[in-house]
Amino acid sequence: MADAPLASNLATPEPAGEDDAPLYVARKAIYPQAVKGQFRRIKWIVLAITLGIYYFLPFIRWDRGPNAPDQAILVDLANNRFYFFFIEIWPQEVYYITGLLILASLALFLMNAVAGRLWCGYLCPQTVWTDLFYSIERLIEGEKRDRIRREKEGRKLEIFSLRLLKHSIWLMIAWWTGGAWVLYFADAPTLVKELATFQAPMIAYIWIGILTFTTYTLAGFMREQVCTYMCPWPRIQAALTDEYALNVTYRYDRGEPRGSAKKNDALRKAGVPAGDCVDCGQCVAVCPTGVDIRKGLQLDCIQCGLCIDACDTVMAKIGRPTRLIAYDTDMNVQARIEGRPEVRRILRPRTVLYAGLIALVGAVMISALAFRNNADLSVLHDRNPMFVRLSDGSIRNAYTVRVGNKHLDDRRFALTVTGLNAPKIDIVGGEIDSQGRAVLTVKPDQTLEARVLVTASDNTLEPSTTLTFTLTDLSSGETAHASDHFKAP
Repeated sequence: MADAPLASNLATPEPAGEDDAPLYVARKAIYPQAVKGQFRRIKWIVLAITLGIYYFLPFIRWDRGPNAPDQAILVDLANNRFYFFFIEIWPQEVYYITGLLILASLALFLMNAVAGRLWCGYLCPQTVWTDLFYSIERLIEGEKRDRIRREKEGRKLEIFSLRLLKHSIWLMIAWWTGGAWVLYFADAPTLVKELATFQAPMIAYIWIGILTFTTYTLAGFMREQVCTYMCPWPRIQAALTDEYALNVTYRYDRGEPRGSAKKNDALRKAGVPAGDCVDCGQCVAVCPTGVDIRKGLQLDCIQCGLCIDACDTVMAKIGRPTRLIAYDTDMNVQARIEGRPEVRRILRPRTVLYAGLIALVGAVMISALAFRNNADLSVLHDRNPMFVRLSDGSIRNAYTVRVGNKHLDDRRFALTVTGLNAPKIDIVGGEIDSQGRAVLTVKPDQTLEARVLVTASDNTLEPSTTLTFTLTDLSSGETAHASDHFKAP
């Protein structure tokens, strides 16, 4: 029991923000120290996977048959198509993109409900590229103490040469970041060749320049300022979290009061409360945003877990239990102080709700993709005139019919109309078969617009009658339907 500090002697974390704090604090240069450990390994793995996907995915091929692009992921602006492996999205199917955005939002909410800013700490592009830039900086210039010593000794030529090398590599990474982005909008091998021979479209060079500049600036210079001042997510996620969400937490019930290892060991032997924190500052030294996690949750903290690795290393060296800093909750810290059992609730109403919504939206999208037609039909009634009375007393309505062929070969369709008693169909510039159906031939991967006239007897007509237009593929039998109204006096 001598190791357990009394609640009355604990120093709770200092508040992260005060009413009189300035809105913007002048930036101080931050040089995070390298660290090894579980969370650092996780970040390396995430960095390798995410950057590998981003840089090399445009070069993956996917055979879609003749007359179709073979790039696995392609945003084909010229032909208004989005290709994702076996999926092809047309402009009128933008609801699939909307569904993906909804899924991404719900996944972000779920991550926040489970473990705070997981996105910020591991997956955010700003975090990934900044982490890469930091690593290159340390590799070339060394740790912070090496740079300080170099500057004190006045080795200006060495400093200049190292910084020149560092910035050159940064610019190469930033340039390839912009170059990889434009490869998603054209055939990657072809565009690379055109870029190398200066035959690519000017818009490609412009976008590469823009993205090179933004990557170099944001990851190389602005760094933690983007997370602190530019990004809205820290403010939004604070309103979405609750007391059960795990966050990188300094366990002050164990860490306070602070003191040197020898001093605290002596206090423990004397039966006086002493904390495990030796005030070494390693948690601050490794933080990419310069946060002192011992002050509690702060807006600047991206919850990357590197301070956990740094603290675990120190605890292991002094023979104390690890995870003085860990993914935990303030509620559990307080529970331990008061002698109550800890509460960990990953499954709770909000996490179940988010997971359920993700499953629902995903199921709807998968079902829509599985059962969607490869032919589209839309019908638009003429507005003026709404109808025409012919010399024999019958009524004629005119419609603009659009037929989309999502296949890569010619298709012949038959168009029929139901809802009227023995209607007659005519198609301007088209053919009518022996069964009285309008027949249309649509070229591969194109949309055909035709003018269709529907005529009916005036004997039993209502002022407005619902019509169903049915489009049938004469080869496969696939059908598509659309509805409109037949107008009469």
